[in-house]
Amino acid sequence: MSFSEKEITCNACFVHGEGDIHFEPHQVKLAEGEILVKVTCGGICGSDVHYYQHGRAGMSVLHHPMIIGHEFVGKVCEVNSDDERFCVGQPVVVNPSRPCNECPECLTGHQNLCQSMRFMGSAQFNPHVNGGFSEYVAVKPEQCLPYSEQVSPKVMAFSEPLSVAIHAVNVAGQLTGKKVLVIGAGPIGCLILAAAKCAGASIVVASDLSQRCRELASQMGASTVFDPTDDSQVSYYQNNRGYFDVVFEASGASAAIASTVDFTHPNGVIVQIGMGASPMTWPVSSMLAKEISFKGSFRFVHEFATSVQWLEQGRVDPTPLISAEFSPDQVQEALITAGNKEISSKVLINFE
Repeated sequence: MSFSEKEITCNACFVHGEGDIHFEPHQVKLAEGEILVKVTCGGICGSDVHYYQHGRAGMSVLHHPMIIGHEFVGKVCEVNSDDERFCVGQPVVVNPSRPCNECPECLTGHQNLCQSMRFMGSAQFNPHVNGGFSEYVAVKPEQCLPYSEQVSPKVMAFSEPLSVAIHAVNVAGQLTGKKVLVIGAGPIGCLILAAAKCAGASIVVASDLSQRCRELASQMGASTVFDPTDDSQVSYYQNNRGYFDVVFEASGASAAIASTVDFTHPNGVIVQIGMGASPMTWPVSSMLAKEISFKGSFRFVHEFATSVQWLEQGRVDPTPLISAEFSPDQVQEALITAGNKEISSKVLINFE
């Protein structure tokens, strides 16, 4: 069966540069072999905020207007391929990863490390890869996973960040019966603590400077929480060469990263998720003397399917993290709100 290419007119959230974003007309090109998805809901990530605030996210700099958003779900509205797994009206979660599947990393099952990754809503390459904050998007069938109509799109919009959390837990190794610390109780940190509990951790403690974030961590299932400026609590967990078997660092703050070694007992594991400043001072000698394993965790691979399943089954409930919701024509207000960490955790854009 042959399929023809077509263009669909809609509106999308284009960031043009620092402080410059608009919900404006867009032409979606649906190629042969692709699926047209009508977007229903999406979550704002820190990288979306950085593109709006600074015209860049890390080393990825805007060179032309780009559609933001890589945490989103929708419904199939056209199948321009012979893939029989999908039908019109079916709710789907979209994986924003587009690895090359040809490089050594991809061929050894580490697609998250692909140097040619075309990640949706990213300015890493020029031309940039448009994201999913659009009324319609065209994606490959392999990017889509169906989910039950009984589950809210607002819940399933957490599939991508929960995938990041589950990958971090997998990087850490076996967690059954272990004592875990999560430093940084933002959306990713809170999802990591929830995933760690699902993976069998006996104790999951969260640390954050913000009382609001500590309260969210408690709602997400933390055994207890503490303020890293409270010397008595810090000393309790750092005494006797460290209390925790595994420490997840999700804040990216230099002081927090440096503190991980003292919290980790000998032969423990530190997993770094937060994108911290570089270079920085780190207690290498203490890490060596305690034979601590330091591991990086970046994005996800097969964990995306696990994330969708866990959200469908209710194993993780992310709804306490939803702090505000906006329509796409309010995207600027949504990004300003999401950028205010005093009041926001996860901000959603509702397209329906």
